[in-house]
Amino acid sequence: MSKKILIVDDLHPAFKEQAIKIGYLVDDEPLITRKETLERIKDYDGIAVRTKFRIDAEIFAAAPNLKFVARAGAGLDNIDDKIAFERNIQLINAPEGNCDAVGEHAVGLLLSLMNTFRNADIQIRNGVWDREGNRGYELKGKKVGIIGYGFMGQSFAKKLEGFEVDVLAYDKYKTGFSDAFAREVSMEEIVKQCDVLSLHIPLTSETKQMVDDEYFFHFKKPIFFINTARGEIVNTKAVLNNLESGKILGAGLDVLETEKFPALSEQSWYNQLKENNKVLLTPHVGGWTFDSYRKISEVLAEKLTAIESNF
Repeated sequence: MSKKILIVDDLHPAFKEQAIKIGYLVDDEPLITRKETLERIKDYDGIAVRTKFRIDAEIFAAAPNLKFVARAGAGLDNIDDKIAFERNIQLINAPEGNCDAVGEHAVGLLLSLMNTFRNADIQIRNGVWDREGNRGYELKGKKVGIIGYGFMGQSFAKKLEGFEVDVLAYDKYKTGFSDAFAREVSMEEIVKQCDVLSLHIPLTSETKQMVDDEYFFHFKKPIFFINTARGEIVNTKAVLNNLESGKILGAGLDVLETEKFPALSEQSWYNQLKENNKVLLTPHVGGWTFDSYRKISEVLAEKLTAIESNF
């Protein structure tokens, strides 16, 4: 009997094409609902998902034959990895596929904040020509702190190479990773020296709400703050507090604690966030470009091919 994969999200055809080449029957159902998935998943060896819904205990319980979950993206926080591990279900993801997109997006947010692009644009469209009020900062000579030096952190560091900055990187779980683009430092050095802080760490029980008022308190200089990682790592109210105090000069947030409407508009901090002209918001698109859409599927296909003999 042929092995079967259910694609429940919008993936580039490259993944499906390669899966078919190595012997899978593939049902590509990007519009399938969670309810329909629960009804059908029992017949499948693999499931491929992007962000549509969480692969949790309910999904796993309905899938006795499941051998792998392919996550079309970098993080695995929408998959119950504990259950997957207990059942020896392989998890494959593709941080290599969208790390360039994330690195470029982080640079874009940073440059936009440091040069007040959003405010200047809005003002001119409303008949205001204010040069002094939109005077910016140069990146050259600044110290950029990166938290997490995996695919995303490394990509951001590489993208900064031409700006003549000093890139400092801290990673709790890695040592000896200094390279041509960043030098490994302690967290103490990050908080003492950096002018820019950019997060590139996964959401885990350890990192959830890690960045709060106390976290920002330790920074010695005012900073520009960038988050293209996961929203739940950061306490949004703490960001607003530190913008008000001047500890944060500007915040570029591609991710938020609560995402999508109407849930976002119901948050107590939402109006304060949207009205702050030192905040630049994007809708969790840092790793989601036309290019990464294809590259993510190609990486997933390569990884599936590499582990296929294990099934």
